[in-house]
Amino acid sequence: MRSSRPNHRPAVHAVVTLLAMLGLLVPASFLPASASEHASDSASERGSVAPMAAAAVTTLTASNFRYARSATSTLVSALDAALPNVSMGSVAADGNRTGVACSAPVTHRVASFCWSSGDRDTTEWYPQGITTSADAYGEATYDGRRILLASWYDSSGTAPNKGVRISVVDLTAGTAAPSYRHILLVEPSGTTAAPSFKPVPVHAGGIMWYGNLLYVADTSNGFRVFDLDHLWQVSTGDESKVGRQSDGSFHAHNYKYVLPQTARFTDSTVGGYAQLRHSSVALDRTSSPDSVVVTEYQTSTDLAGGSQVRTVRIPIDYTNRFLKPASDGIIKATEAYRIDLESVQGSVAVNGELFYSQSDGTSFSDPSSAGDLHTWDAPSGAIVRHGNALAVGAEDLSYDPTRDQMWSLSEHPGYRWVYAFDASSFASSF
Repeated sequence: MRSSRPNHRPAVHAVVTLLAMLGLLVPASFLPASASEHASDSASERGSVAPMAAAAVTTLTASNFRYARSATSTLVSALDAALPNVSMGSVAADGNRTGVACSAPVTHRVASFCWSSGDRDTTEWYPQGITTSADAYGEATYDGRRILLASWYDSSGTAPNKGVRISVVDLTAGTAAPSYRHILLVEPSGTTAAPSFKPVPVHAGGIMWYGNLLYVADTSNGFRVFDLDHLWQVSTGDESKVGRQSDGSFHAHNYKYVLPQTARFTDSTVGGYAQLRHSSVALDRTSSPDSVVVTEYQTSTDLAGGSQVRTVRIPIDYTNRFLKPASDGIIKATEAYRIDLESVQGSVAVNGELFYSQSDGTSFSDPSSAGDLHTWDAPSGAIVRHGNALAVGAEDLSYDPTRDQMWSLSEHPGYRWVYAFDASSFASSF
């Protein structure tokens, strides 16, 4: 998640970016430092260059973290009738941008690419969450293609807020020059007679793909859920328009495809626990049943002021792709820990071991401020720091079990890599 605007030197910025894009070795003195998430969805952040050590892990009462599911609209069928439906595979095949080969400065890197120049450098959108087709069904592909999804939130500060866009990246042919296209997340609105839709203005700090559903973290409210079985094609040509227009056409700020919200999970707590911040989300297919892992982002200042950083696990039902209720009908977490690790941007569990990505600041000329990876063999053992293992501005994490690859991405303009590293090289338990 994003911090205040970086105070980097333009000349250094250009040299580092060019060298990295060409896959050349970047001198240590030029390597960048990373950023942080958000203290709120307004995207104000800190730039700590010396992360504080995590406190001892404390086990919490997991059942105190709860969720309630609700359908968000009855208008999906009306929009299905009004708009052409398309498949995720066809959207992936309809890329209108091309990524470029680059070498992300990441330990044990096995794959990486960079966005096209316009996306690499824009300050109007910031990338946050990541998931792949390996999450969807535990297989490498979806609709016959190997696909990576990344979330971006509108950071322009101008009206109207376009909400969240998702990059659909076709990795079927590899990462050398992947084609991709952005689609817009929308929430149905209007009436059955005149259905419409509107943007979804959330931070989207983490995303998770499960079957036909895409879960998007809504920091203070739980999860928004979007259904890939209802991808719609809309009219293009006018960036100012969104939703149903007076002539009956539908627009989405000049994006060709939209993905609608169909459900949401609103979180709550009991037992005096503070509400959980949904800063990141990831799927764990190595647990039984499958589960979702959520971790909070807090700054060092937040922690010093008494805030906590918690990781929770919630079971998920493979038969309907929704969070799974307990025997009493209430959706509850089954594991919860207080880890108090500052600036956690992503977390994922594999065979009981947790991985955390951590951002360390925005001093791009300071190599010691590169992103850190932390591993923890839960529920015992100490959290182990792998310093400067990740790229600047480290964000969300997603594990691909078909290749034993851990995917992540970085957020800052000019320093945006999408990359995978070998998970087993950092693991202690698998």
